[in-house]
Amino acid sequence: MKDRSLSSGQKLRYGAEAALFFAFMVLFRLLGLDRASALGGWIGRTVFSRLPPARTARANLKMAFPDKSEAEREKILTEMWDNLGRTVAEYPHLDKFRLTGPDPRLTITDLADAPSVIAEGKGVMFLSAHVGNWESMPITGELLGFPGATMVRHPNNPYVARWLERQRGLVGPKDQIGKHSGARQIFTQMRAGKVIYILVDQKNNEGIPVPFFGRDAMTTPVPAALALKMGLRILFAGNRRRGRSARFDVSIYPGLDVAPTGDEAADTRALTEKITARVEEMIRAEPSQWLWIHRRWPA
Repeated sequence: MKDRSLSSGQKLRYGAEAALFFAFMVLFRLLGLDRASALGGWIGRTVFSRLPPARTARANLKMAFPDKSEAEREKILTEMWDNLGRTVAEYPHLDKFRLTGPDPRLTITDLADAPSVIAEGKGVMFLSAHVGNWESMPITGELLGFPGATMVRHPNNPYVARWLERQRGLVGPKDQIGKHSGARQIFTQMRAGKVIYILVDQKNNEGIPVPFFGRDAMTTPVPAALALKMGLRILFAGNRRRGRSARFDVSIYPGLDVAPTGDEAADTRALTEKITARVEEMIRAEPSQWLWIHRRWPA
């Protein structure tokens, strides 16, 4: 959204929102990464946890883990709010997310066959979910020498959106493709043998229903359709926050074989189901670090 397309009322509203947002970002920057992350975790546990999305998170967890006790689910929620607050507070410090140097924040625990897959030059999609600090995936890929672009959902507030774009590009990919307007950019990146980083765990009303934690959820078929149409390789990436800290273990997992049968619709659905199942596996491994506030399933 360009500023000139905004009405006076929108400029006033977005300006006020941005002023509050940037006040917190300046505070977090001044505190330094570790203290900012700690403050963000406290805000998450004590403030975010009392907001309306908490009801959605609690209902989602009960549906996904009916065998867990209420106390177990509440513990997961507390850690989820801590992780969310920390992630927000870490945005002014994305330039410190490094694999090397005197104080590396990212540690590679598994590369799988990523180097050889990328060396094929066919184009690769790294797929992940909102786990840990989800900005770690594209940053790690860029630092490993896997250049490409990140598919993002830009905030409605254009002032915040521009700032986030700059922050993500400090160490991560400079190219950031909007989810609803980037088909041509995606094809350009793919034809150049580049990498696309996509978070595929959010609800997509224009998607297709596939099983997710035992219930159908509207899911984007775009990664599957691209892989089938262009012969792209799929890899999965996950990151785990180490306790209540601003340090992360990043893992790349083996991908999925793409074998078209000629039935485009059936192939797309089948591959989307496989992708979603792998994402569910990652979330089940670290349920306290996934963003359970998504309205992922129908009421």
